[in-house]
Amino acid sequence: MECDDGHEWWMGGGFRGLSKGDPVRELASSKGQFMTGTATYRYSNTSILSVAVADAPTVVTSTEIDEQLMATYDRLELRPGLLENLAGIVERRWWPTDVSFIDAASMAGAKALADAGVDPHRVGLLIDTSVCRARLEPSASIEVHHQLGLSSSCLSFDLSNACLGFVNGMQIASLMIDAGQIDYALIVDGEGSREVQEATIARLRLPETTRSDVMNNFATLTLGSGGAAMVLGRADAHSEGHRFVGGVSRAASEHHDLCVGDIHGMRTDARGLLEAGVAISAITWEDALKSFDWTDLDCYVMHQVSNVHTAAITSALKLDPKRVPLSFPHRGNIGPASVPFTLAMHQDQLVAGDRIACLGIGSGLNAAAIEIAW
Repeated sequence: MECDDGHEWWMGGGFRGLSKGDPVRELASSKGQFMTGTATYRYSNTSILSVAVADAPTVVTSTEIDEQLMATYDRLELRPGLLENLAGIVERRWWPTDVSFIDAASMAGAKALADAGVDPHRVGLLIDTSVCRARLEPSASIEVHHQLGLSSSCLSFDLSNACLGFVNGMQIASLMIDAGQIDYALIVDGEGSREVQEATIARLRLPETTRSDVMNNFATLTLGSGGAAMVLGRADAHSEGHRFVGGVSRAASEHHDLCVGDIHGMRTDARGLLEAGVAISAITWEDALKSFDWTDLDCYVMHQVSNVHTAAITSALKLDPKRVPLSFPHRGNIGPASVPFTLAMHQDQLVAGDRIACLGIGSGLNAAAIEIAW
């Protein structure tokens, strides 16, 4: 198989148990990923009551982006079509300029509460996990709290951990539900790629742009826009809910500089990020199999990045591609909203008794995998 930069990569053989001499193990070991362990956790009384999305309305195709960059491509002798043909992203969505990241999170949150049939005044915890934010303070969550009319007793805060933020929010909410501190939690996320992509396109059209500039900003053009939200509650009060069983997580912070971004742009070492991401995923998955029977689940919901990323992870973990739903071809990478967004878009195909794993990698690097009993 090929990496994002077109080079051949060794991962085509798949996940093989990571025996001594295995290339996955050797890469992970060389990057320091056997120095510490993987965290494992289980929950006893938390269920997912709803998961919902807010879909941005404006479709922006990869062909349209290529057309804006054609002069740069011609000058640098780069071929157009990589966004669609290599990354597999046909289009992504943008919000109108008058819709904020907070609005997107609030819209998804309102739908999740309605779908769950939960009175907003009964929510005891609100966490906003959005990467995108227009300000440093106050928190985005406090405005979502206001828009949704939540109670003054509802604890609210932002949680930021790149593309793993939403899963981390689920973890914190489940701890508080299991402890009996709250009855309901609402996790929200609102992302938007319009501003960063418009700024990146304008910058790449400048005459001083180099081939390196284009490749370093390639990942920025794969981003998408959308909102996602989830309501969690006590399992003993909601037999109709979907049990949050538990999961695993692992850090590889030596890779903290592989992907760095802000609202104006994102710099990514695509090859380095792919290799390190697959390595930490493989080690995390191997450790997870010691505590969880995840070898034959009904559905594997991954963080949505690209064809290359999905193929590499699927191969490394020996997953059935037919059980891996995709949203990135028509939504792009929606950051921490990707996992709940994809789960929500696919939930009509799930039936009671299905077992689902949600897997993600966040810049830094952090990896996590969780199980939901549908």
